[in-house]
Amino acid sequence: MFAPLSLFLPSFILFLPYASIVSAIWPLPSFYKHGVSVVWVPRDITFSYFIANQTGLQTNAASHGTSNLTLNTASSYAIVQAAIQRTHDRLFQDNFVPWKFHPRNSNFEPANNGSRTYIRSVTIQQNQTDSAAILKPLAGEANEQYTLCISTAGAVEITAISSIGILRALETFTQLFYQHSTNGGVYSPYAPVSIVDAPKFRHRGFSMDVARTYYPASFLLHTIDVLAWNKFNRLHLHATDSQSWPLDIPALPNLSRAGAYRTGLSYSRKQLAQIQEYGMYRGVQVYIEIDTPGHTASIAHSAPELITGYNIQPDWATYAYEPPTGGLKLNSSAVYTFLNTLWEDLLPRVASYSAYFHTGGDEVNVNTYLLDETVRSNDTSVLQPLMQQFVDFNHGYVRAAGMTPMVWEEMLLEWNLTLGKDVVVQAWRSDESVAETVAMGHKVIGGNYNYWV
Repeated sequence: MFAPLSLFLPSFILFLPYASIVSAIWPLPSFYKHGVSVVWVPRDITFSYFIANQTGLQTNAASHGTSNLTLNTASSYAIVQAAIQRTHDRLFQDNFVPWKFHPRNSNFEPANNGSRTYIRSVTIQQNQTDSAAILKPLAGEANEQYTLCISTAGAVEITAISSIGILRALETFTQLFYQHSTNGGVYSPYAPVSIVDAPKFRHRGFSMDVARTYYPASFLLHTIDVLAWNKFNRLHLHATDSQSWPLDIPALPNLSRAGAYRTGLSYSRKQLAQIQEYGMYRGVQVYIEIDTPGHTASIAHSAPELITGYNIQPDWATYAYEPPTGGLKLNSSAVYTFLNTLWEDLLPRVASYSAYFHTGGDEVNVNTYLLDETVRSNDTSVLQPLMQQFVDFNHGYVRAAGMTPMVWEEMLLEWNLTLGKDVVVQAWRSDESVAETVAMGHKVIGGNYNYWV
């Protein structure tokens, strides 16, 4: 099965090389049976791709590039053709000799001379046409199951319900093959192979905080590659926080100019689109979080009038869970004007690539509103209706952009807000929070912080 990884737990993938050779496929499929015959892959291998009731596509992967693929050209054919090209590149440009799978000085490789059985072609059959939501599906909307069969004669057949299932099958296909140490040939010692696989969890995600620790866009692209290799399907970017605002908002240019750690440590509009599009072609949906109303002190560098309790020292712990202190004022018309501008700029852009948008809501310290001239209270009976109004406002914009809202667990479990049934709650403080959220009728993402790495 696609491994039952916790939301924030990809790290044990690093221990895979020390596992047995039978476990070279990762995550382990739901069903996996293999033999001991050797089959080879030539560089001119062809891939034939057929969708139910549509004309097929035949391609020699070595002769096709994917640099011209964009959102405007995205389709099932484009997604699969890009995956075929990556498969060819992985087999012949990014493969390895499996020294560490075998005892030292052992003769584990197939003979380098004599007759060989080659895989001349791979037949890919997609049994249903993709839905319109395939490029940015809600959890469970994309059927990711697949089958993969390799015969001792070199026949390869992949079947799947959707193009995303085909992506997963091709990732598994590459994991069955190794580079030969003496001639660079590519072989698998496992024929015949029979694999049937499907994910155990609909949401298999990884969260990255790019506000406290800035990562270059190129690093995020590589992270998406790693997630795709391991059959994750979500990347959650915690894009802004009190420490920095590394996201360019053209309608509010001073946010990142003043709020980033320094000039250049922010993601441009073009880079953000590239990151999300890159994920889309690999079956990894990239969704964005703008944490509000807490964790927003970085806004004070460009719009101090919007933030209450900014950078209180030395008694920061009274007003925040970590420094620097500061949160959006809770009953300010200027804040709502700011949010209107922010959402109208950002949401239509990210909605092209994602079905979700995260509005945050964790670790809001009520004492910060003692310093908010629009409230002057830390009484939850006063603050709760204002928080309800704040979240409803934000979620209205998210839905209007065609996305599903997400929040941290505190909005439901501490603030007792009335959330729409479409809202996905992200639980991070305990396993009990997951159970409590589900009992209240909400979908939940489990990511217990005790297991973060």
